[in-house]
Amino acid sequence: MRAAAWLVLLASLSTPAAAQRRDAEVLRNAKALYFDRQYAEARELWRSVDESGSGDASLRYWIAKCSEQLGERERALGEYAEFLARGSGETLLVEEAKTSRIGIAARLYEFGRKQHLRILEQGLRDPGRTVRYYAGLQLSRLGSDVGRPAIPVLEEILAEETDPDLVDRARLALLRLDPGALSRDAGRGARESPRGAAGVRWVRLQIHEDGAREPTVSLSLPVALAELLFKSLPDDAKRDLEREGIDADNFWDRLHRVGPTSIIEIQGDGSRIRLWLE
Repeated sequence: MRAAAWLVLLASLSTPAAAQRRDAEVLRNAKALYFDRQYAEARELWRSVDESGSGDASLRYWIAKCSEQLGERERALGEYAEFLARGSGETLLVEEAKTSRIGIAARLYEFGRKQHLRILEQGLRDPGRTVRYYAGLQLSRLGSDVGRPAIPVLEEILAEETDPDLVDRARLALLRLDPGALSRDAGRGARESPRGAAGVRWVRLQIHEDGAREPTVSLSLPVALAELLFKSLPDDAKRDLEREGIDADNFWDRLHRVGPTSIIEIQGDGSRIRLWLE
């Protein structure tokens, strides 16, 4: 009788309903382990459900996420690729997987694994705007030689986006790759705003010592970057400027209206200082 009871119990545990309950418990434990930062243990539990064939496509995402958290970048790249290849209806996870692969590929490229550059280049052509932008920003960090394909995406951010933080990041990225592109953006801004068609693109500074044929100091700064740096001043610095009679909020609008002009020229003490817009 006791043997029969055990057979009934074993049969009940082997039913599909019992297997589903078991997998659900495993998934709950895996999630708890993940949020407790026990990534290796969580990965093994998620993998066990994935290999049983009873889980959905999102399991491969979480497996890859654990590998990424553990610093196993090459492994994570492959696991994210497997997740994307399986297909998933969860748009947010797909986007997260793509951006994670781009970030990992950028880090690996910096460590000398140049073959992963193609992942960033593919990201530039992604139909998703978030993925495309992230690829452009990451690629811009890798140097002007390999980063130049990101310029159209960075210019797209400047043309289409209104988030000031994102726009500022794109401007700085463009400065790393092509200061001329940043200046062209400044020119577009001048035409599209009340600043008029002055077309100011550069802030120039030169310091000449008496008797010297060439300037001892010569600085050329794209006006878009100068404006960006000026607007990023802390509030207390802007208040100090206002006490000196400079309206920090409208300073650059007024300069753009003035157009190319000499701002200041100082002669004395054996040197001449000249600052102008061009």
